[in-house]
Amino acid sequence: MITILAAAHPIVHVNAGLNALATVLLVLGLVLIKHGREQAHRTAMVAAFVVSAAFLVCYLWYHYQVGSVKFTHPGAVRYIYLAILFSHIVLAVTVPFLAGLAMYYGYRALGCCQTPRDPAFRAKHRHIVKWAFPIWLYVSVTGVIVYVMLYHLWPSAELS
Repeated sequence: MITILAAAHPIVHVNAGLNALATVLLVLGLVLIKHGREQAHRTAMVAAFVVSAAFLVCYLWYHYQVGSVKFTHPGAVRYIYLAILFSHIVLAVTVPFLAGLAMYYGYRALGCCQTPRDPAFRAKHRHIVKWAFPIWLYVSVTGVIVYVMLYHLWPSAELS
């Protein structure tokens, strides 16, 4: 296992861990709000946002330093990988905006920052979350899938 982890730049493993943690926090946030635990939900979602922001910083730093790693395995699995990667990238671009907007509406609905609770913002929060949550969750999960495919299941020769 040590040689597998040493095969790639260490930050890719950190990135996968951050994506996996974001996934857990997102699901936890959903469970908490379904059980009416609003404050705990808020904490989980803020944590998911912070973890996702840390991931983004690490991801950008990694690609600035290392560039990109090609998926070299041939055949159908390559097309599956590329389809997952493409959908992941396209949707990942939207996550900071959707998640940020959902958090803004959520905080305004709860009366954050010296403003009174506003039911109109609760409705806006719920509306944007119908889009933001599944996209954010998909991006977090597919980030881990891309990592597993690229670095563990079918690593390129340059990583060996």
